[in-house]
Amino acid sequence: MQILVVEDELNLAKALKRILEHQGYFVDTVEDGLSAIDYAKGMEYNLIILDVMLPQLDGFEVVRILRMDGVNTPILMLTARTSTSDKVAGLNGGADDYMTKPFEPEELLARVGALTRRKGEVIVNSIKYNDLELDLSSAMLSSGGESVQLSHKEFEVLKTFLTNPTMTIPTETLLINAWGLDSEATDNNVEVYISFIRKKLKYLGSAISIRKIHKIGYRLEVSE
Repeated sequence: MQILVVEDELNLAKALKRILEHQGYFVDTVEDGLSAIDYAKGMEYNLIILDVMLPQLDGFEVVRILRMDGVNTPILMLTARTSTSDKVAGLNGGADDYMTKPFEPEELLARVGALTRRKGEVIVNSIKYNDLELDLSSAMLSSGGESVQLSHKEFEVLKTFLTNPTMTIPTETLLINAWGLDSEATDNNVEVYISFIRKKLKYLGSAISIRKIHKIGYRLEVSE
């Protein structure tokens, strides 16, 4: 399951990502309201964990815009605000649940489980796109009867593409997903691992390639 965490406190964002990934969730993180809207509208998520106090747009406004635009992904608002009026505002604006900081990880996971089950919980063991299949438990990539083992970072990078196969993925998203929020990795690191994946796609004889979009990121392409 894919979760979007919207939190501008770096340490808390890292903690949330670690807690959720330990439970087997796939997690994207962004730090401001505008990015939250872009991600929530551009990718398929099972849940959004949304802070209220954010740069550019606050969480209440993010919820309002997403619901107006037809995004019905469950939203759990997470904030230091404790007043009843704030909770009512969040829920009336379209949020599905509301937690206050500080919180216990066990309570967070219980609420996450409840919200994701509302849309129907599906256990996914692999991701398939065109002639590729990525095993999520073993990090084995297969195509046409051939298989190859991916390293951890190759797996995280390619999983990001296969989860959103028709989108151009920003380089920053690949950096966060594969290296983490506090990493000193650069665009060059992404380029190196993209080249590793390209070689493995070629070895497998896949019709899929990875194209670089100048100053934006990368996207998958399928040859005729």
